[in-house]
Amino acid sequence: MNVNMLKANKRNIRSRESSGERFSRLAAMGEQVFHTDDLANLWNIRNVSTLHMTLSRYVSQGFLHRVQKGLYSIKRPSDLNPYVVGLKALHGPAYISCETVLFEAGVINQPPRSISIVSGVSRRFTLVGHDYRSRKLTDAFLFNNAGVDTKDGARIADMPRAVADTLYFNSKKHFDVPSIIHWDAVRDIVSAIGYPASIMKQYGATK
Repeated sequence: MNVNMLKANKRNIRSRESSGERFSRLAAMGEQVFHTDDLANLWNIRNVSTLHMTLSRYVSQGFLHRVQKGLYSIKRPSDLNPYVVGLKALHGPAYISCETVLFEAGVINQPPRSISIVSGVSRRFTLVGHDYRSRKLTDAFLFNNAGVDTKDGARIADMPRAVADTLYFNSKKHFDVPSIIHWDAVRDIVSAIGYPASIMKQYGATK
């Protein structure tokens, strides 16, 4: 074997090891969707051209999947949790709430047309076949995690938080089955977040 072939083999070995290490780190994080800058920082790639070439190579090899510009996953987009996709697409503090949570809890009967998100931006968008609606919440409320937990990689409001959020955005909102709402818990959430107590006026006497 000549010198050039030896050098080429060494480069290939280093490339395979580098790729293996990179994806081992991704797997260890327990996440499936990543922004371009996340991957650049994780893999310590500072050159933009090198990063784009690396991502293109991994997509062509099937190691990564492009969800949208600047957003990649280690699983096929169709196999991803749609909640995770929507939250990651906003690239900022966000969680699933309002109609999506209320429908799953049986508080409202009509399936929402889109997945409801609360974040720092107001936006409607479609991604991987799913429609999303993001309502903008001021930072002072958005960064308050009362009633928000992480499940299957997505931040999701519990029922009392979803009710409180919904009333904050529309204090006259109609709930089909208000009897299953834990109103004391909702009042506690409203107080903990700092929402105006007036949003509870319509349901203030409900137990």
